[in-house]
Formats: sequence, C-alpha cells, structure tokens
Amino acid sequence: MTDELSRRRLLATGGVFAAASLTAGPARSHAASARRAGALAGPAVTRIGDTTLDPSGLYFLSYDGLVNIESFQLSGILTHGSRQYAAWYTSSRHAVLARRSLPGGAWQSFTLPHQLSTNDSHNVISLGVSPADGRLHVAMDTHNSTIWYTRSAAGQLGDAAWSAGRFETLQRTLGGLSLGSITYPQFVLAPNGRLQLSYRTGGSGNGVNRLAEYDGSWRALGAWSGATGSYTARGVTSTTRNMYLHGLTYDTRGRLHAAFTWREGNSGVLCAAGGLANHDTGYVYSDDQGRTWRNSAGTQVGTTGGTPVSVGSPGLVADPMTVDHGLMNQEAQAADSAGRPHVIISYVPGRFTQCVSSYAAQRTSYARAFHVRRDASGTWRKTEIPFALNSTGRSRLVFDASDNAYVVLPFARIVAASAESGWSDWRMLFDGAGLNAFGECTVDYPRVAAEQVLSVMFQQRSSGTAPSPVRVTDFRLGV
Repeated sequence: MTDELSRRRLLATGGVFAAASLTAGPARSHAASARRAGALAGPAVTRIGDTTLDPSGLYFLSYDGLVNIESFQLSGILTHGSRQYAAWYTSSRHAVLARRSLPGGAWQSFTLPHQLSTNDSHNVISLGVSPADGRLHVAMDTHNSTIWYTRSAAGQLGDAAWSAGRFETLQRTLGGLSLGSITYPQFVLAPNGRLQLSYRTGGSGNGVNRLAEYDGSWRALGAWSGATGSYTARGVTSTTRNMYLHGLTYDTRGRLHAAFTWREGNSGVLCAAGGLANHDTGYVYSDDQGRTWRNSAGTQVGTTGGTPVSVGSPGLVADPMTVDHGLMNQEAQAADSAGRPHVIISYVPGRFTQCVSSYAAQRTSYARAFHVRRDASGTWRKTEIPFALNSTGRSRLVFDASDNAYVVLPFARIVAASAESGWSDWRMLFDGAGLNAFGECTVDYPRVAAEQVLSVMFQQRSSGTAPSPVRVTDFRLGV
C-alpha cells in the first residue's frame, strides 16, 4: 500500500465523508489539474465484486423501508484502514457485526447479545470509528427511545480477534452520557480526529438536532436546530417542526455542511392529509466543528448549545418548495473537491400534480430526483435527474477523484454526471439488473474516498416477513 493510499484511508473514516472529502490536497489537485488541461475524465463504473453478508437477513416493511438498509444510517457499512465493516439484523433479530480485509477477503461475523426490540425501520444500526484509540462504535435500535450502544476494546481495529468478547457490555447510555429518548444516531468524523454523534430528541414535527463528541469519552455539545417559529400555508399556521438532515459532511477544508428540509408539526398546512409536511431545501455550514452555524452568505444563524438554527433564521433556503409535492426527507449530500455542497432531493414535480394526496403511491408513480448544488458564485442551481424513481425511497451521492457525481437510485441503479458538463449530462451506468434490490441502498463513503471503489449494501426483495439476503456489490469508479 502506498503512503498516499494509507493517508487517504486513515482520513476517510467515520462513514460520512463524500468521495472527494479528503483533508489534504492531492485529490483536489487532480481534479483541478484535469480541468486546466481540458481532460477531465468522464464517469464510469466497473462491477468488481459481489458478496453475501447474510442469506437470511431480517425482513419486514415499515415506514416504506427496511431496518437493515436506510439512508439515515449513513454508516451501515464503512471502511477504516485495510478493513471494511458492516452491521445488520439477522433473521433471529440479533444484531450482527462483520468485517473483511480489503480488497477481497472473506467476511467474518458474529452476533451481539441484543435482539431488535420492535418492527420499526427507524431502529437501524449505525457505525463509527474513533481513529485515535482504534475503536468501532455501534449505536442501534432507537426511535424516540433510549439508545443501545457498545464499542470495541481499544486497538480492536488492528489484528485482534473478531468476536463479541472484544466489545464492551451493551449500554443504555452513550458511554456514560445519558441522551434520553433519541432517533437517528449518525456518526461523523471531524478533521481533528474526534468522532461526533448527530441525533434528534423529540419527535417528527417537534424535535431538535443535537451533537455529542468523543475524545476518549463522550460529552454533549448541545442542540443546534430549533423546533419553534411559524410556518403558514393556506391560512393555517404551524408552530412546531423538526429539521431533517440530508447529511453532515466535512469537506476538504474542514467545513461541515448540512442540508436539510423542515417537517411541520401541524398537518393542517397540507393540501391533502396523505401528503408529507416537508418543505424547502435549506443549508447551513460550520467552520468550527459544529459549534456555530452560518447561512450561504456567511451570516451566523445559530450556535450549538445556545441559539439554534430555526425556520425563521435568515438566508437558509437553497431551493424553495411547498408542502404539497411529497418532498422526501433525509436524502443525500456530498461536497466536491472545491468544497462546494451538492444535495440530492426528490419529490413529485408540478407537471404531475400540484397536490400530493398519497405520498407513497404518487412518489412511486411520479417522483424524480434532483441535483441541487451551490456554484462558485454562491448561486444555488438545480437539475432534474431524468430517471423515474419508481419508489418512495431515497438515493445516495458520491464523487470520484475527477469530481464526477454518482447517484445510487433505489434498486441499486447507478446514474452519473460529469463535472465537465457542469453535472448536467446524467446517464444510467448500471441498471441494477440481477441484484433484486428492495429499494434504498446504503454506501461505504470512506472506501470511495480512499480507493475509488463504491461498495453498495442492499437487501434483496422478499414478501411478508420472509428473510432475504443482505449483500454488498462493489464498483470501481472512473476509467
């Protein structure tokens, strides 16, 4: 392994970096040099591997999704160093952890002494790595409830035996830090090497986002989004909401990007009861590891543990959207090598209807994904990705070393657009044939950054509650 590859693998841990989110210059210089030379390589994928994690993964449909594969995990699969890690629930409902040596080692797995508490697809397993002490962190089985948490012994990510005995006893706290009832635990690795945890307290339509940070022990940083303020539609006013994140992504310069949508607590703002009370794509960033937050213009609009970002904060909207179009929450975001944020959103365009009355049925029939990006001048631009979703599900976004964008649509279809075209020439590179993927997929962001390999984790379609295989398919990006 080269020194450069080792460096990139070390930096690309934690499960949330975009493909171009390397904290030093070579990848950025590669893309910039290619542009200057007028020879920017176009997007391409080559399928290089398929493995089965579990022939009998737990399967049930809940909130239109599966508990083993949800976009808001961020890190159901991740690479650290020369190993890849994955987590899921097997047919006995036990949580399973697995690892393999890259590029093609056999998966080793074991079950944790914990069974999924309820048939709720929110209760996913999320993974994170703290490089300073070589620990794998596991947060799971929580939806407005108390977390289940464990971590490996220090140095476990080296050559130590892979077994449940190498992990601490399961806790209902975050290593001694009480979080109360939470939802959506997501691990994020900051450029200073500290592992962070993003999570929500409160519920859908009335909740706040919070951060905690690990440096050998966990401590709370506090809430940074607020639930209060007013939003009015059709003469109806909603006074509570929650911010649904499309992700938390550190770019090449250490800036933390957060795109989001709001969900209102008062469903009376909807044109029809069967819609989604989500509106607007918003954006903020932080240059101090999530302590303070600024809008696109650079104006400070929030402080973690102090005055939160709220619906009334100025300059938040990147793409305006009413509550009437089935706008999906918690989709995808990434940053390119120049630190510009890119977001994937999806909704039912107005050419099909101006009032979504059944979000599941109408998203399946009509929804499209859109690429929203901020250009060098600070202007937000939007391009429709010209492929029907045929699903209620969400997509994933990564970049290759040439800043080409790749989106993993539902059913493990991969579409891409070139940086050279300004990300306008979207085309299908892989149609998902033969995979039989249920819908949403999750991806290994650190491996893209380190090796230009896209590992797509998915579960095959089943019916009822019959278990089905959980699999990983690997694609090499670029030419």
